[in-house]
Amino acid sequence: MKTSVASCFAFLAVALASVAGAATAPKYPPHAIENSELRVLPKNAAGRQYQLHVGLPPSYATSPDKRYPVVFCTDGYWDFQKITAIHGSLIYDKVAPEFITVGLGYPGENLNYGRLRTWELMPVRWDNDPETGHAAEFLKTIAEEIIPFIEREYRVDSEHRVLAGASLGGLFTLYTMYTQPDLFYGYVAATPAVLIENDWLLGYEEEFVKSGKKLRARLHVSGGGNESPGFLGGILRYHQRVSSRKHPELAYEFRIIDGERHAGMQFEAYVRGLRFVFEPIAPEHGPAAAP
Repeated sequence: MKTSVASCFAFLAVALASVAGAATAPKYPPHAIENSELRVLPKNAAGRQYQLHVGLPPSYATSPDKRYPVVFCTDGYWDFQKITAIHGSLIYDKVAPEFITVGLGYPGENLNYGRLRTWELMPVRWDNDPETGHAAEFLKTIAEEIIPFIEREYRVDSEHRVLAGASLGGLFTLYTMYTQPDLFYGYVAATPAVLIENDWLLGYEEEFVKSGKKLRARLHVSGGGNESPGFLGGILRYHQRVSSRKHPELAYEFRIIDGERHAGMQFEAYVRGLRFVFEPIAPEHGPAAAP
């Protein structure tokens, strides 16, 4: 009995020491992305509210007369970090100019991003769900509210806007190109969800071509080599379609990211895509000179 009581006291002493230690342990600051800001916009007419993740290039503070291209990316709560992570490498290799990154997201914590994003990014209703299929409203907000806000608040080169997105964001990127083709200079559609609603996008593309409108842009599309066959099949059908059109003013590049699945392919897709769309204004072209 004495041994049992002693063991209980020993356990209690250890527990109390752990609590006391936790209370006095130093609190270290969280890691933050350098040169980044969060900007929250007022609710729009549809009752939606957006948070913009803004990443500024290293020279922004020291070059007050310089203007920068802007890369707008969908799913900013995920993809803003991907693009800001690769920004420095693109700049170091001189394959892209310095650019501002604007991730499109939502304010608040513990949000269901998977549910929220289907409202914005799907151009057509999915299984008759009223919480999907509002891409037209989202695009209107981008064109009439978000882009003007960014161009008021930051020093931007409005001639070289880029839209980038992955999966449903890639579908939205292609939808935007066929809806307002002159709104952006370049488009990066990583693993776009073309198969949504039985390849709805291909019908939309057909309507665009029949209208006689012109595509004047740079477009990069990619898919993961190890994605599900059905999903990758939609991307390949789109690639075959756009390749057959031979739009005279569309610079188009397609790439399969070998060995990668739906999520893992996105870093390389953004690297390749941004290199391609920025190639005409990159500091250097072609292979680097020998040291």
